[in-house]
Amino acid sequence: MIEKITHTEDDKKIQKTINTVLRVGFIGLLFGVSYMILRPFMGPLLWGVIIAVAMFPIHKKLSAILGNRSKLSAFLLVFIGLAIIIVPSIFFTSSTVESLKSVSQQLEDGSLSVPPPDESVAEWPIIGGSIYDIWVLASKGITDLIVKFEPQLKEYAPSVLSAATGIIVTIVVFIISIIIGGILLVNAKSAEKTAISVFKTLAGSEGEHFAKLAGSTIRSVVQGVLGTAVIQAIAIGIGLFLIGFPAAGIVTFIVLFVAIIQLPLIIILLPIIIYVFTYAGTTAAVIFTIWAIIWSMSDNIIKPFLMGRGSDIPMLVILLGVIGGMIMGGIIGLFIGAVVLTFAYKVFLTLISENKIDE
Repeated sequence: MIEKITHTEDDKKIQKTINTVLRVGFIGLLFGVSYMILRPFMGPLLWGVIIAVAMFPIHKKLSAILGNRSKLSAFLLVFIGLAIIIVPSIFFTSSTVESLKSVSQQLEDGSLSVPPPDESVAEWPIIGGSIYDIWVLASKGITDLIVKFEPQLKEYAPSVLSAATGIIVTIVVFIISIIIGGILLVNAKSAEKTAISVFKTLAGSEGEHFAKLAGSTIRSVVQGVLGTAVIQAIAIGIGLFLIGFPAAGIVTFIVLFVAIIQLPLIIILLPIIIYVFTYAGTTAAVIFTIWAIIWSMSDNIIKPFLMGRGSDIPMLVILLGVIGGMIMGGIIGLFIGAVVLTFAYKVFLTLISENKIDE
């Protein structure tokens, strides 16, 4: 009789284990299939969440000013966000088209010319000789330069076209993301409760703290990385327009992108500075050079100030997360990397504090 009861209990345990495995497997399958369905929309959704989190403090203040009309506040923020994306995009496209038309026209009538370089260019260290030879060839005739580099132009033309297509796709994604962010702002309270519930499920009693930490980290990255990049791009763009640099709109956009991905701006500005000296007066070119160098290095001052606001996490931790995340996952990795490394840092501090030896 005892043996029979033991067998019955064992059978119940086995059946319970099987049921648990089946349920876990079903949930895993459900989430896996859901991810595959939503994967094409993951980019806009993630950016929408990031935009909503970053804009939430502004949305809250604006909503209070408008008499707690959260829908109107969200609509105004979406309208401003779309204007920030669409208006520069139109300007950028127009500037690009006009520049290409101008170059094409000058090539057709033979009026496109490059002034010969000063002999001192050849004395520049490392790159001086190569730049001087190419510059001399260009000054003799653009056609000769194109013929010489025709294989390279053919090789990289598809990449340039692909990059242009990628820019258009990115703009469309950001437009969709801003709209998604606005929808999340309208439902900010329920979204916040959902986020806290998710973090409590994953992190237990510290879930609410981690939810707030994720929000503050995202805002720090937006302020520090994107804010600094925008400030630098605007300042350098003003200098380009004032000096009369051709295709200033295109270069400003490139400067913004390079600043976001955390590369030194001098790699873009150095050839521009060299070209400015070929057509602008010496005084104007020197002033532009100083202006460009100051703003290319300004991230060392602006970024720590903006990134350190609203978060008790050391700036170095966030910055390492930003750079590492970008290397692993592109621009969206800026935020994911910062959030993940911030969580890891907090968990590490918690473990240390729990196991600290009293002196």
